[in-house]
Amino acid sequence: MRNEFQADLRAVNDLLVTMTTAVQIAMADATTALLAADRDLAAAVAGRDADVNALRDRVEDLVLVTIARQAPVAGDLRALFVAAQVATDVERMGDLAAHVARMTLRYHPRPTVPADLRALFVRIGRAADGMAAKAVQVLAEPDAATAAELERDDDLMDGLHQELLTAILDRKPPLDVATGVQLVLLARFYERFADHAVNAGHRTVFRLTGTTVH
Repeated sequence: MRNEFQADLRAVNDLLVTMTTAVQIAMADATTALLAADRDLAAAVAGRDADVNALRDRVEDLVLVTIARQAPVAGDLRALFVAAQVATDVERMGDLAAHVARMTLRYHPRPTVPADLRALFVRIGRAADGMAAKAVQVLAEPDAATAAELERDDDLMDGLHQELLTAILDRKPPLDVATGVQLVLLARFYERFADHAVNAGHRTVFRLTGTTVH
């Protein structure tokens, strides 16, 4: 029975790694499409969001089946509970990557990001990619110390988010209202993407230690 449970748990974890890798690629592609005004790539990212949703459903189904079949308790039950929560966070990361892609589609063929703000969005995209990559690492090889690093990584994203908002407000000549609003929304999508990566890290710490991180 114990071996069967461990096999089920590995299967759940493998799905989470696959899912998180997919959203890392999705946000990287969405950023590329955003900066290049690449309609085809943006459409591909938006279309792949359904695949991430399907992976979340598979995680949740396998968690429920494992609970029903194995009746886990204590740390085993906690691991499954955390897996379902992480799947929700990762699915939301996929949604946010799709939001970035759809913003590109909405304004195509006009570039969504003004030329003078492109370098800042490159940095924001790199920060998001680094956090997603670390989330993949944490799920593939659960480690509380590495998971906790995501909190510090998020400080960088928060700083970039604030830097962008300041650049939008201080820009000369000022941006028109519609462009300003779309850039603020884009910044929010990246910030929330990072927040969900942090959540995955917090949940991993809880899985390993039983201690809730806020």
